[in-house]
Amino acid sequence: MSKTYRDQGIVLRTSPLGEADRIITLFTREHGRIRAVAKGVRKPTSRFGARLEPFSLVDIQLYQGLTLDTISQAESLNEYHRAIITDFDFYTAASAVVETAQALTGEAEPDLAQFTLLHGAVHALATGAHKPDLIANSYILRAMSYSGWQLAVFECAVCGAPGPHEALNVYAGGAVCESCRPPASSVPSVETWQLLGALSQGDWAVAEMATLASRRSAGAIIAAYVQWQLEHAVNSLRFMDARLIG
Repeated sequence: MSKTYRDQGIVLRTSPLGEADRIITLFTREHGRIRAVAKGVRKPTSRFGARLEPFSLVDIQLYQGLTLDTISQAESLNEYHRAIITDFDFYTAASAVVETAQALTGEAEPDLAQFTLLHGAVHALATGAHKPDLIANSYILRAMSYSGWQLAVFECAVCGAPGPHEALNVYAGGAVCESCRPPASSVPSVETWQLLGALSQGDWAVAEMATLASRRSAGAIIAAYVQWQLEHAVNSLRFMDARLIG
């Protein structure tokens, strides 16, 4: 990496630094997840402060530092945040998406597939392409799969026997056959299984027909699976479930 480099990235979060600066966490196309200082962005006269809001897609130039890089230029490619923050349901879903992205990606580890998936989810939320909980949960299932933590839906998570299977055990990895079924496994409804399959494959025709009950059930399963695999909760999922309406 040269002293100065350029990349495109989606802003995951921001945090204050001193009186006028911010630390910006982005997931970038070519450099993976990075944390960089944006100097003076909290001042009213900042040249690019409004461009570095969470959910925004930006083209940035950075100067390599000893600990944190410094953003020297930022150009807005798509101000997704302007549409997302106007609706609390989409905002909570987008928060769950970027929180998951931050948990799944490593610093300075490029992953074009993860970047493309994240960009697609944020774009879908900003344009209202589907119900916000469906977009977020589909993103989470697919991002987890890319990271090697695929929730088994169509086969037994333990022995690989093809399904469909009735039982599910989050700690075993998803669907489990009768032979491998651990004690205290749950038995989701057929509609919940159908929704989980649709979300994992991006089958929106099926997902959009899901009932409120199956959306809640699938969301609870996904949240529990993420917490088990990542060893901590994606906090925004709690608010997304609380806001879930028909």
